[in-house]
Amino acid sequence: MKLALCLVAMGALVMDSSPQVCWLYLREARVRELGPLGSGRHPSHSATPAGSGDEVARGIAGEKFDIVKKWGINTYKCTKQLLSERFGRGSRTVDLELELQIELLRETKRKYESVLQLGRALTAHLYSLLQTQHALGDAFADLSQKSPELQEEFGYNAETQKLLCKNGETLLGAVNFFVSSINTLVTKTMEDTLMTVKQYEAARLEYDAYRTDLEELSLGPRDAGTRGRLESAQATFQAHRDKYEKLRGDVAIKLKFLEENKIKVMHKQLLLFHNAVSAYFAGNQKQLEQTLQQFNIKLRPPGAEKPSWLEEQ
Repeated sequence: MKLALCLVAMGALVMDSSPQVCWLYLREARVRELGPLGSGRHPSHSATPAGSGDEVARGIAGEKFDIVKKWGINTYKCTKQLLSERFGRGSRTVDLELELQIELLRETKRKYESVLQLGRALTAHLYSLLQTQHALGDAFADLSQKSPELQEEFGYNAETQKLLCKNGETLLGAVNFFVSSINTLVTKTMEDTLMTVKQYEAARLEYDAYRTDLEELSLGPRDAGTRGRLESAQATFQAHRDKYEKLRGDVAIKLKFLEENKIKVMHKQLLLFHNAVSAYFAGNQKQLEQTLQQFNIKLRPPGAEKPSWLEEQ
């Protein structure tokens, strides 16, 4: 049936024609309907959707090309400015007070990361010590039952190890809380501020790049074409200047809030760490438990499974 319809469409009666021939004919008919490129013939009504789709595609492609073009120009200007600064040929906008605060923050973050690493190591060692003390206490208790002549000696050593384990678990809970708080301060609070600092530094580089570009245009000859480029450069420079000023203000505010938050958090955590460690090595079980109650630290019972992520929310 399909072959017969194709033959009728071609106006031929050749019965041994293949479907490929029919397809070629329909394609040629479509070309004749649309007309050759540049012939000036208008497509038929059935070709309108395809034409609209082509226009939309060209519009999208044009927008993407403009985005890539702007990105390329901006990257070129910023790279040129960066190289000029590196080789000492270009000027750089510097806020001395803010730069010192940013450098101090980076140095502080490195030191706190070192404290965090040492705190995690201490946690691992305490956990290993607790496991050893627990096993030793069980061994003493077992020998106390099997050695009547040394039952008393093995017995009070077993009790001592169990008490040390209990106090060690309390200390471990305090140290874990200390490490968790330092981790939040370093990886979230400080890192968030440094992300804003990176945006500020990128905005500063763009600002200096377009400032240099504007200065070069201002020193050049003045004509009708240059005047238009100068106005465009002035508008672009002003936009980057506003962005730079805004981010500089954001960085100053975040640095201030970060310093206040750091002092508040560390005051609490250092007091916790000192009280817990002092009470543990003094063998003061009551003071150790009071320290955890003071800072609202709850210990999980031995053997308890880690809560699911839904329970932690």
